[in-house]
This record gives sequence, structure tokens and C-alpha cells, in this order.
Amino acid sequence: QVQLVESGGGLVQAGGSLRLSCAASGRISSYQLGWFRQAPGKEREFVGHINWRDGRTYYAYFVKGRFTISRVNAKNTVFLQMNSLKAEDTAVYYCATADILGRYNNWGQGTQVTVSS
Repeated sequence: QVQLVESGGGLVQAGGSLRLSCAASGRISSYQLGWFRQAPGKEREFVGHINWRDGRTYYAYFVKGRFTISRVNAKNTVFLQMNSLKAEDTAVYYCATADILGRYNNWGQGTQVTVSS
């Protein structure tokens, strides 16, 4: 399995933007790549995913219209562009790859996003 490394997290004011990156150590051959987040004291939750073959994306309702997932195939990198950030978006953000059954079985180490209100 390829190793996934997230970057781009940081501290931003509410209403601001951040772009997270998920870089794979090799060619991504998985069915899809997803973004998740986990806030302190909460369960990890799904943010969105991109189908690696056709580039289709899907988002959780609470980020739809604010977050965008994109990719650069040649660089085996996926981005999570986050706009109009809210304090409740504060969390550790993870990327992960899934098999054709949608099972996420390969995770990065996460990157912290903190949104100040």
C-alpha cells in the first residue's frame, strides 16, 4: 500500500480558507480517496471523496458548497480546498484510500485544522 501524507493544516480565522494536500508515496490504484475529520471528543466523520478513475466527487452535506476535492494524477496528490471555514470545522483531517467495496483501509497521519471564531 502507498503511504499517505497530509499537509497544509494550520490556524485560520472563521471565514477564511485552507488547502490541504494528501500526497501518496506511489501510484494510487485504489478505487477512491476520501477525506475524513475528527474533532476532539467526537467520532471521526466523512467529509468527502473522489473516485480515482473518473474523478467524480461526493461530499458530506455539512461541507457541500464550501469544500472541494481535486487531484493531480501525475503527482498522486489530492487536495481539499476549504472555504468559508467555521469554528466547527476545527478537527484533525485525514485522507484515506478505499477499495472497490468502499472500505477505507489505508490512512494518513492527519493534519490539524483550527478555525478561530
